[in-house]
Amino acid sequence: MRAHRPERIAEMVREEIVQIVGYELDDPRVEMVTVTDVRVSGDLRDASVYVTITGTEREARLALAALREAAPRIRQQIALELSLRRVPHLHFVRDTEGERAERVGVLLYQLETERRAEQKSNDVEEEVPRSAGDEGRR
Repeated sequence: MRAHRPERIAEMVREEIVQIVGYELDDPRVEMVTVTDVRVSGDLRDASVYVTITGTEREARLALAALREAAPRIRQQIALELSLRRVPHLHFVRDTEGERAERVGVLLYQLETERRAEQKSNDVEEEVPRSAGDEGRR
């Protein structure tokens, strides 16, 4: 049962951080932040908080800096909401898996679009033109 404790704590912490970042932090830099995962160390002292950030690279850097600045307040809020003996120190990390998956999705869409366009042009080329006399026989 103890082996699953870090996962349970991580899920509770994630839910709290989602609420705090989404509804309680009054910082426009974190408006486009989504908490994707939280991983708590085995000793429950540290938590890596993975976030995706929509926007430019500059906006992403600013949002990550804002989260790191707010980490002590977020941790304090978690302590108030959850009855934990020890609240882990929060380390915000940019989750790039979603960004990579999105790029792969865009590339796959482009390939499919090109394949369909090529297939359509091949179908048009294979069509045999009808003569004027064939139209009347239908």
